[in-house]
Amino acid sequence: MANLFSLARGRREILKAALGGTVLGAFAAVPFTARAQTMAGEKMKIATIGAGREGGALGTLFAKAGHPVMFSSRKPEELKDLVSSAGPTARAGTVAEAVEFGEVVLLVVPYGAIEQIGKDYGKGLAAKPLVIDVSNPIARRDGDDLVKSVEQQGGAGLVTAKLVPGVHLVRGFNAINFAALAKDANRPGEPLGIPIAGDDEKAIALASRLIKEIGFEPVLVGGLAKGKYLVPGTPLGGEHTPAEIHEIAAKLS
Repeated sequence: MANLFSLARGRREILKAALGGTVLGAFAAVPFTARAQTMAGEKMKIATIGAGREGGALGTLFAKAGHPVMFSSRKPEELKDLVSSAGPTARAGTVAEAVEFGEVVLLVVPYGAIEQIGKDYGKGLAAKPLVIDVSNPIARRDGDDLVKSVEQQGGAGLVTAKLVPGVHLVRGFNAINFAALAKDANRPGEPLGIPIAGDDEKAIALASRLIKEIGFEPVLVGGLAKGKYLVPGTPLGGEHTPAEIHEIAAKLS
């Protein structure tokens, strides 16, 4: 794995209950995941590693929903406008500060940066009940060699789990354009679907709750192996209703 990024530098029923919003009773016994079992409406500290367009849009939605949010970057002093627009529950910090702050952490960085994040902050991230991988390997940014290597290893979901081992990982918000996040959150009528992939039941339950709180409908398409489909340019890319996502996912191998 070290060479990969040097190129760019029981369960079905429980998940069904979680995606329907009834998370609490299903996972009552594991001390580590107490935060994942909180009642709907309790606010959680959410950190974004990366505060570009996607990270900014997502963090703002969570801040507007009342969650304390910390946007992070290498130059947090440059995030003043973003923090101001996100509202009074938002702040900015370094990546180290964000990892310490967040109960839930969103990885929203160029994919080539994830290996180093795992080395620098993996232990802290593994202590969180949920890490959402929003990052995508993109050839024009990360390089063709990196993208091919990720594909050969089963796709971004499985590779992220290797690079940041031990985290309670859900892949989500990867297949939708950042502009649609702001435009379609809490839209009238049927909510926009957000496909997610993961192997950790409690992390999926928590991610699903948080997705609902910002005005979307989570749709579990499978385990992290299905995370390879949660990128632009695949059948799941773009904007879809929950029913459409279910239909598309059923046809994926």
